[in-house]
Amino acid sequence: METRDFSKRLRRRIVRNFLDVLILAEMRKGPLSGYDVMTFVHDRFRFLLSSGTIYSILYSLERNGLISGALVQRKRVYRLTDTGRATIREVMNASDETRYLVSELLKLKKEPSDR
Repeated sequence: METRDFSKRLRRRIVRNFLDVLILAEMRKGPLSGYDVMTFVHDRFRFLLSSGTIYSILYSLERNGLISGALVQRKRVYRLTDTGRATIREVMNASDETRYLVSELLKLKKEPSDR
């Protein structure tokens, strides 16, 4: 497997796994529609997610009370709730601990052939 291809797939996997956190963090700037989320992910990470993936996450966030959706000029727009704001604040405050965890996970011991 080519290293560049692996790196690209790993980045995509990480974004997909943390899409809910990315959406909440981006909504701190203001409300977003599903299309806005799709554009944000494409512009920031250079790949497209299916609308099914995006709306599934949005509906889950809404069911959990983290965002609320409303129709605005014929499109559904989502914004953070107070619970969502508190949740993303807590996630952002845990970033140092998370960064340390990721750093520890990625530390690789040199193999004998690497020396």
